[in-house]
Amino acid sequence: MRAIDELVSDLPGDVLVTDPDVMEGYRRDRADLVAAGTPVAVARPLLTEQVSQIMRWAWRHRVTVVPRGAGTGLSGGANAIDGCVIVCLERMTALREISSDDQVAVAEAGVINADLERAARQHGMFYPPDPGSFEISTIGGNVATNAGGMRCVKYGVTRDSVLGLEVVLADGRVLRTGARSIKNVAGLDLTSLFIGSEGTLGVITAATVKLRPLPATPPAVFVASFPTLPAAGNAVATIAAAGLTPSMLELMDNATINAIEDYRRMDLDRAAAALIVGQADGPDAAVEAQRVASLCEQAGADYVACTQDRDEADGIIAARRLAGLALQDIGPTVIEDIGVPRSRLAEMLREIEEIARGASIRVATVGHAGDGNLHPVLMLDDTSQATRDHAIAVAQAICRAALARGGTVTGEHGVGILKRDWLAGQLDGTAIDVHHQIKAALDPRGLLNPGRGW
Repeated sequence: MRAIDELVSDLPGDVLVTDPDVMEGYRRDRADLVAAGTPVAVARPLLTEQVSQIMRWAWRHRVTVVPRGAGTGLSGGANAIDGCVIVCLERMTALREISSDDQVAVAEAGVINADLERAARQHGMFYPPDPGSFEISTIGGNVATNAGGMRCVKYGVTRDSVLGLEVVLADGRVLRTGARSIKNVAGLDLTSLFIGSEGTLGVITAATVKLRPLPATPPAVFVASFPTLPAAGNAVATIAAAGLTPSMLELMDNATINAIEDYRRMDLDRAAAALIVGQADGPDAAVEAQRVASLCEQAGADYVACTQDRDEADGIIAARRLAGLALQDIGPTVIEDIGVPRSRLAEMLREIEEIARGASIRVATVGHAGDGNLHPVLMLDDTSQATRDHAIAVAQAICRAALARGGTVTGEHGVGILKRDWLAGQLDGTAIDVHHQIKAALDPRGLLNPGRGW
């Protein structure tokens, strides 16, 4: 009996897929320039026990496993490897619990981020992490990449909202980490170890996450227009230096603004060199929004506006959320993901413009400016090998510029395949060696997502 036939017999009939046409939709994520292999099968388990069965089988037969969520990643971390089994958690969609008393939820890996948010709101709470793909990305994928989002500036990334995990290890054992309590220092922090591990240490099947009470007053949204992109960066540094922490502080350059307007009319100012869009929440939301708007004016904004009107506020935020879709709609892209200290943001924005001019490549920059996380989007004319090579060289130059300013090659998208070779520019040999030792301890046969992350 072939190894795959054994797995077929172990699982219910609808879990394992071997039809090449169906498997095609699971081969890759949204990183346009990253190659994908061909899996031998795609498993779509419904239960943690089924994931455990799959991993026990893979352990026995030494079969590579690539964990996958919704495939919204941008670094190739969920791309198939030739001969692998893809374990897609998309059907594990149970919200096992929402507790108003403890302000926690237990969500399976396939729960859509926005669905968790909507469910929490029915209990008077909200789930803070909100990546740009929140309407389609899953909690398991968010945890595996330590996803960020627009509310990171105040509420932090996914790691800051996770209390515990359920993880299936390489040999099929089920590990449960963390606790429901606010404080917990029993043993090593295994929860944090798996967050951001990109499927290389275990298959995350569920997460216990923190929820927060909904603000009693409507949030206040503000927008500021700037005559230059670095001026917008200076405004962000000024806001941070003043000790203000809005719940959102987003940036869009002129190319992004026009891409959004071309994609869908949102009444943004096409002539603006940059827009800062932000939100303040809490009891003093209106006062804080006005203070931020005033600081933007002092930093050179030529237009500012604030609103607590729900429809107006939702429209402004919706325009920012369209940025990724609008830019990808133009054609093939490389969506970069760097972070720098906020004090170096204006300098980094200026450097991106210079790199783009020098390389004769179109770059649209959008990002979570409030925490220094930028997404320069390289817009490509085609996907020929010459164009791909040029784009990768430009992306690497942008990453080097971020590192030179005390930053990072990835703020929230992960390393995956795309940035694996660039990681040595950020981590030294000792750090890389520790990564390999941890991998060897948890996955000694190297079955889980090999060659990704580091």
